[in-house]
Amino acid sequence: MLKNSNKDIFKKKLTKREKIEVWISRIFIWVAIAVIMFPIVAIITASLSSGTSFIQNGILPKEITFSNYKHVVEETDFLVWIKNSLIVCTAVAAIQVIMTLPAAYAFSRLRFTGRKYGLMTLLILQMFPATMAIPAILSIAYRVPFGMDNLVFLIVVLCGSSAYNIWLMKGFVDGIPKELDESAFVDGATNWKIFTKIIMPLSKPILVVIFFFSFIAMFGEFMISGALLKSPEVKTLVLGLNGLMVSGNSTNWPVYAAASVMATVPLAILFVFIQKFITKGLVAGAVKE
Repeated sequence: MLKNSNKDIFKKKLTKREKIEVWISRIFIWVAIAVIMFPIVAIITASLSSGTSFIQNGILPKEITFSNYKHVVEETDFLVWIKNSLIVCTAVAAIQVIMTLPAAYAFSRLRFTGRKYGLMTLLILQMFPATMAIPAILSIAYRVPFGMDNLVFLIVVLCGSSAYNIWLMKGFVDGIPKELDESAFVDGATNWKIFTKIIMPLSKPILVVIFFFSFIAMFGEFMISGALLKSPEVKTLVLGLNGLMVSGNSTNWPVYAAASVMATVPLAILFVFIQKFITKGLVAGAVKE
């Protein structure tokens, strides 16, 4: 009969070298945490400081004030910026999800002329930065009837950057056992039926990941937005923050810090709600049945 007691628990005694390695690892981890946390703490403390400069206040504020947050809400168009950003990010992320899954399913399961070259084209497109497309985008924008200075045209342009998501989605679909498709074919199912009844339900975790990654990417997008959007009422959050930095003769850094802290709230809320789906989606495609 087995007995559970403290006597049954054996601990390996570390050698002197192993103890040194453990402490070196711990020191490295704490240093890494400090390096990561320092800018976060600095920006939060700066947002609670008075004055207009980081240098005047130091790392820790002499007195805590929320006037910078009040200034951001009342004296700037922050609420307009964040509304525009949420519209663009949500629309682009949703359209990316809708576009990505059918394309990934076709490349993974179907065999058609040009499939190999299509996959190669997607891979090659990842080698070119998005800024290279700005001249072409502007040349098209000047010819569209509704103009380029609006969110609709920006959403259409940003939806074109889906090559990486298709590759990511294809890898996940490749991990779904093909025996499920074959069983469905035996029962008389069509490709559309298999796609809607098998592939889509099993792909929910990776679709959440793609939505989240696309949302984050669009939330911080600057180059294309800066080239297209000029009117104050259509500026996104990144363009608005950039305007705070370069407006006037000097930058009010505590106000800019407060706006930056407020800008992280939507992403933090989104991450809290979908973090378990992100973890599941990232690891699900790594194991093939």
